[in-house]
Amino acid sequence: MIMETFLTVEQVASKLQIHWQTVLTYIKSGKLRAVKLGRGYRIDPQDLDKFIESIKTKKQ
Repeated sequence: MIMETFLTVEQVASKLQIHWQTVLTYIKSGKLRAVKLGRGYRIDPQDLDKFIESIKTKKQ
């Protein structure tokens, strides 16, 4: 998998229109899968899609 396809915490926050610290909370709680690289995290877009679907399912 090419690293260019991974999203940063800031990119995920922008897509979801939430604060970047909220994204970190989701990652650290295990709700959103991410890979730790150095000091930051990277999120696979497919994992983000799964996370969004899980939120939609819970709201219904």
